[in-house]
Amino acid sequence: MIKWRNWALPVAAPALLASACVDTQGAPAGPTGAPSAARAVARVCADPAPGPTKAPEGAVPVDPAVVGDLAAKTRANPPNTTFWLRPGQHRLPPDRYSQVIPKQGNRYLGAPGAVLDGRKTNQYAFGGSAPDVTISHLTVQGFVAPHNEGVVNHDSADGWVIEHATVQYNSGAGLMAGARQRVSASCLRGNGQYGMNAYKAGGPVNGLVVEGNEITANNTDDWERRRPGCGCTAGVKFWAVNKADVRGNWVHDNRGAGLWADTNNNDFRIEDNVLESNDGAALIYETSYNAVIRKNTIRRNNWVEGRKHADRGDSFPFATVYLSESGGEPRIDARTDKIEISRNVLENNWSGITLWENADRFCNSPANTSSGHCTLLVPRAERCARPGIATAPLYADCRWKTQRVDVHGNRFVLDKSVLQCTVKCDRMAVLANYGTFPDWSPYQGEQVAKAITHRQHNRWYDNDYLGPWTFVAHDPSRVLDFGQWQGTPYEQDAGSTLDPRSGG
Repeated sequence: MIKWRNWALPVAAPALLASACVDTQGAPAGPTGAPSAARAVARVCADPAPGPTKAPEGAVPVDPAVVGDLAAKTRANPPNTTFWLRPGQHRLPPDRYSQVIPKQGNRYLGAPGAVLDGRKTNQYAFGGSAPDVTISHLTVQGFVAPHNEGVVNHDSADGWVIEHATVQYNSGAGLMAGARQRVSASCLRGNGQYGMNAYKAGGPVNGLVVEGNEITANNTDDWERRRPGCGCTAGVKFWAVNKADVRGNWVHDNRGAGLWADTNNNDFRIEDNVLESNDGAALIYETSYNAVIRKNTIRRNNWVEGRKHADRGDSFPFATVYLSESGGEPRIDARTDKIEISRNVLENNWSGITLWENADRFCNSPANTSSGHCTLLVPRAERCARPGIATAPLYADCRWKTQRVDVHGNRFVLDKSVLQCTVKCDRMAVLANYGTFPDWSPYQGEQVAKAITHRQHNRWYDNDYLGPWTFVAHDPSRVLDFGQWQGTPYEQDAGSTLDPRSGG
């Protein structure tokens, strides 16, 4: 759960649902020497791949005219059975807990037009702990999972494959996730809270692949309005996921953030995605570690939430790519020991990239909104107390630190006339707050702000800027022009160029 400065993320205004899943225009070419991030989007909601028109050899046909036929035949057949759902609307018995409980290795294939409909009665579609289940070419809709729970793979079993599926118009999350789960070429649309909630009790979720999906118009129930500061919305939310590949997805028009990795995630590769027109940030990476974010097209994000804060006179640089207490950590095994943000095209978003570290947020602090959790370096939060926290190694290890972040080879385009803004939509930032809380904190004063700005190896370099960009360093009051940003003492964006003319 995120906190901007010392308070919870405010409520997001409603988003417009995507009217249709259509191709979008290509982004501008990338900076010299770097490939463009523009690419075709995954149009799977408008044009889903059809399933088999006939039952595969050995498959058990499922009859939509028989209420509960899918659950009953699942119970009656052994593991590793393939079920073929005939065209039509399939229903479960009219009880909220009458979900299908697959057996290990089961496969559920939908014929063209096969829909499993919860009719706003059933809470879950598929649950249980059986591993290696496949759900393919099936539409799952109309289920009413509770807050923070999911409809498909409700119990976060391992090794599931969800491919060429449409999971839409459900309450809660469309999907949950277990280890080794693969979600590909699927439409996650119009779900009440998340398209997918990648969370497993007792975690972590190891080895998650999210590839070639369309993730759109989620959080229809507007949970940040219903529970202000819950930090419980996004197209996809990741919690304690270790080694994730998120690539080739079209993440758009979600109410709130597009992608949000929150609390002890590690080793992410977020690449070749199109992230656009989300109400909030395109990407939030929070209290997490070690990631590569590259070759993404990121455009028209954060217009709703960024404008709301600007209209309130808030000076914080609300960002489109927002790193909050997250950085590279060589002591944690991953494919990189940094956070590398490279070769992306960011076009006409509300502001750019913010690197932030809350001086008051650390293990065992009341300001830690990831309550009960500590860093991956200190398993027990109670160790982070006086007197030990005031000295090495706990002084460093009790914090999630925004460190070892490289921002390079990106193209940042801004035309304020497109955003219809005059101020506070044009910022890059690296900053912290003045530490004040709790009274026993060893991080009081400016020391965290000085560290994130000067000593934690956070670097911008070799980027191209088009438009009237400004820069913020140390704290929200230090707004810099490009020359000040490049000069002493900040020395950022070596080798970068800025053309202040309109990015139109």
